Amino acid sequence: MVDSVVENADRVARWRVPAALALSAGCYLLLLAVGNRLLNDPDTYWQIVLGDWIVSHAQVPHVDTFSATLNGAPWISSQWLAQVLFAQAYAAAGWAGVVVLSATAIAIAQGLLTRFLLDRLATAPALVLSVGGFVLASPHLVARAHVLALPVMVAWIAGLIRALDERRAPPFMLLPLIALWANLHGGFTFGIVFIAPVALEALWNAAPAERTRVALRWAGFGFLAVAAACITPYGPESIVVTSRILGLGQALSLIVEWRPQDFSTFTAFELCLLLGIGFALHRGLTLPPVRLLVMLGLLHMALAHGRYGEMLGFLAPLVIAAPLAPQLGWPAFAPRRVAAWPVTAAMLLTLGIASVAMAQVLNYRPNPLTTPTAAVAAVKASGKTHILNSYDFGGYLIASGLKPYIDGRTELYGETFVVRHDRATSLQDVGAFLQLLQDDHIDVTLFTPNTPAIGLLDRLPDWKRVYADDVAVVHVRAPQN
Repeated sequence: MVDSVVENADRVARWRVPAALALSAGCYLLLLAVGNRLLNDPDTYWQIVLGDWIVSHAQVPHVDTFSATLNGAPWISSQWLAQVLFAQAYAAAGWAGVVVLSATAIAIAQGLLTRFLLDRLATAPALVLSVGGFVLASPHLVARAHVLALPVMVAWIAGLIRALDERRAPPFMLLPLIALWANLHGGFTFGIVFIAPVALEALWNAAPAERTRVALRWAGFGFLAVAAACITPYGPESIVVTSRILGLGQALSLIVEWRPQDFSTFTAFELCLLLGIGFALHRGLTLPPVRLLVMLGLLHMALAHGRYGEMLGFLAPLVIAAPLAPQLGWPAFAPRRVAAWPVTAAMLLTLGIASVAMAQVLNYRPNPLTTPTAAVAAVKASGKTHILNSYDFGGYLIASGLKPYIDGRTELYGETFVVRHDRATSLQDVGAFLQLLQDDHIDVTLFTPNTPAIGLLDRLPDWKRVYADDVAVVHVRAPQN
């Protein structure tokens, strides 16, 4: 009987690496199949342009050079490395290159998550948690800097959790990861903050005589992590960017990805949440106090801001895997080393062929609703240069060589500016809209068709509608006699 159990465990362990590779490959192929969804974000346009600017100027930006309203104002891009990668991918293979790059990063993150879970759980529960994490993250999986940072995020958090589970010192080999993360995306500050609860649980688990040594060990690691995160072209200033974004106040509620979860319609997020709560109550699952607090924190973040769904999806399974395994009766067997390279090489070759074929068939293009090609041509034909545009059109205007009134760099414009723009164009304050047209010398507008200001412009005698379609409406100021 014992021999049979050991044999089954050994057989399961052999398939853990191939299982992680297979799920990662399946994730990649799925993302290629729905590749245009990865191009739904209007910010992808200006991020590619900025990446080209960084390469051509051999420097990172310190002031804004793209907008008409804040040209020359101080501004840095903590995502500069991701933007360079997107620009190079686009230069090499157009939008297919951007899709492949994004899908690759997401698939690697998925593979790392799955591999970690398979070391701690039996195959079925590990795959359920991994797939559930992907579903939670999927609404915010778009071709932007945060997806390129996902593998680094998963590897960093998994490394910290692994050290905690095994009651080891935090490995210094993780430090290059936080330095890389700091150059890819501003979310690296979460990675630094996450050291605190991990260190707290390490202290909780340590014998009283060991707690001073454990505290010093984790404190030293935290200090080195902060120092490593400052290895960017901007030094410690990259850390400050996060506080600027989180301090945008009312402006955040105007941006879709920063809005709270909407439960007025049934979504995959709600399904995963209800299934998770129901299963936990049915089985009477418990977590250690610190991990429970971390789980509640991740859940709060995902409920408060939709963009944090990927953090709940990719990180929560890492946090709960080890403490839940014995409660569920799913023992984790020590994995046996297998020769994964032949499998990996064959899989990569297959995926490469599939990438080329799908790129030819699917003809990837960004969302037409954020790509007002004909309307921008009408703007250029008008000869007018002082543009007032909808928020989502800023990225395409930058890519078209025009300077927008506003774009997706909300931290550049600030809360007051963004709220004023929204209140004016939505005609919550008609006077503010008319004053904006006058004070900023606006002579052409580019709005989405549902913008309330369009109706007013149609009635103003000194404005004329020159173009309209399902994507955008253009008005120009008529010459004064």
